[in-house]
Amino acid sequence: MKRLNLKFFKRFWAIAQLYWWSNEKWRALGLLALLIVLLVIYTQLNVTINTQQGEIFSALADKNLKRFWNSIFTFLGVLIIYVPLFTGFYYCQDKLGLYWRQWLTHRFLNEYFSNKSYYKINYFTSEIDNPDQRITEDIRSFTLSSLNYCLLILQSVFTVIAFSVVLWKFSPSLVFFLLIYGVFGVLITTGIYGNKLIKINFEQLRKEADFRFGLVRIRENAESIAFYGGEEREINQLKELFKRVFDNYNRLIIWTNLYLGMFQNIYEFIPYILPAVIVAPSVLSGQFEVGAVREAQGAFLKIFYSLNIIVSEFQNLTSFAAGVDRLYTFHEYLEPTPTEKRREIIPRPTIDTIEANRLGIEHLTLETPNYQRTLFQDLSISLQPGQGLLVMGASGCGKSSLLRAIAGLWKSGTGAIYRPKLEEIFFLPQRPYMILGTLREQLLYPNIDLDISNQKLEEILQMVKLGDLAERFGGFELEKDWSVLLSLGEQQRVAFARLLISRPKYAILDEATSALDIGNEKNLYEHLLETETTFISVGHRPSLSQYHQLILEFLEGERWELRPSNPGTQII
Repeated sequence: MKRLNLKFFKRFWAIAQLYWWSNEKWRALGLLALLIVLLVIYTQLNVTINTQQGEIFSALADKNLKRFWNSIFTFLGVLIIYVPLFTGFYYCQDKLGLYWRQWLTHRFLNEYFSNKSYYKINYFTSEIDNPDQRITEDIRSFTLSSLNYCLLILQSVFTVIAFSVVLWKFSPSLVFFLLIYGVFGVLITTGIYGNKLIKINFEQLRKEADFRFGLVRIRENAESIAFYGGEEREINQLKELFKRVFDNYNRLIIWTNLYLGMFQNIYEFIPYILPAVIVAPSVLSGQFEVGAVREAQGAFLKIFYSLNIIVSEFQNLTSFAAGVDRLYTFHEYLEPTPTEKRREIIPRPTIDTIEANRLGIEHLTLETPNYQRTLFQDLSISLQPGQGLLVMGASGCGKSSLLRAIAGLWKSGTGAIYRPKLEEIFFLPQRPYMILGTLREQLLYPNIDLDISNQKLEEILQMVKLGDLAERFGGFELEKDWSVLLSLGEQQRVAFARLLISRPKYAILDEATSALDIGNEKNLYEHLLETETTFISVGHRPSLSQYHQLILEFLEGERWELRPSNPGTQII
């Protein structure tokens, strides 16, 4: 987005209309209507205050004590109404902004987790950086700032109309001057500074997010960095990321404070003296009272600042526009329009995934998601109920990629995969995902609402040789950061405990015992065999073959070999 043009407003409305046409629209419209009514009253009170200020000056010039105190009491009466109304207005505005943010956050979270979008963004595209910031900071800024600017513009319109009536009686030429002067300011500001400031603000948001993400990575990988002694490299990288933040923000300071700031100061200074110069002859001739100067100047400045909103808020508006652009591109990726979907249609071969009550592969050729490399060709396998398949091969040959294809994460290639619904397949990655929650929720994940007794959970923990886990950490109901408290080997045994609790018909294990010794590995696989689960394992250890009926080994040159684990048997 290059500037505040029609494209910006289209993108803004594409995000805004999601809420204003949702099932919450009536509450939103009700609060908005209340805010508009309060704005009308607020504007009229401002007119009354301005009039009374002029009346006070006229009373003083006339040396009329009674008139002076009448004006003071009227002024105080208006303030009594003004203060709670002012407070109520901002209360309603913040509540509406909060409701909007809640709804929009839930909407984006639903889109982010649908169709594995969170996975695709992380692995398949570099266009959408820092989705965490877009869901948190960009949505917060969009909802609160959108509401603030819309109400500010509406308030400016009401103010211009109301105070133009006041100013017209003193000098119609001042009203015309303000209108022309306001349009001139907007055109100069958007035309000269718009393009540059939006671009710099967009870059600032991205660079700040990159720096924050770098710090998060340090926290998540603290132990590995400590073992490697990589502190110097990490601090140098963080300093380089911050240097980018610093350099870009320095450019922003130059453009906002020097270039835009100089124009704003000159632009805003000129109108201050003009009303007094125009109205002074009428006061000196006796046509108007002294207070007329104060009233005219007050009305003039109210109109001026209302028309000047684009100029005075321009830096904030460009920052807001950059945030809208980031949020729109995120929404566009998560939920493309029919037109955009048609543009993306490229005649590429994809793998057919067919739901069935078995695990099977027919003539599968798998490629990387960008179609730049073929991993293996024409693979066919059929697993019988209760069978185990061990997938072996050199690093990078396609072992884990095969699991991604079965899970539907990779679709680049040809052939067919027959599998049950994903809900019926239990996946165990090499590094298990440890949720933030209680030990009970950890063991039951992802089915955390499963009704199972503590005694049964203790039995399962005994089976995976973690019988003291509940006692060590205060029972099953305390929330902990388990990824920090448990070693990788303990985490892998917790993942196996999840599998034994779920007792799925099908399981896929991606080097799920890589951090365990041979004894623990033997114990876990023996319990797995007792469940009669049909499973596929990826691994390197020769000791794993005894727990599987079939071995699939990927060879060089996109070739593969399928053989029984026991040389004396045949593949069915």
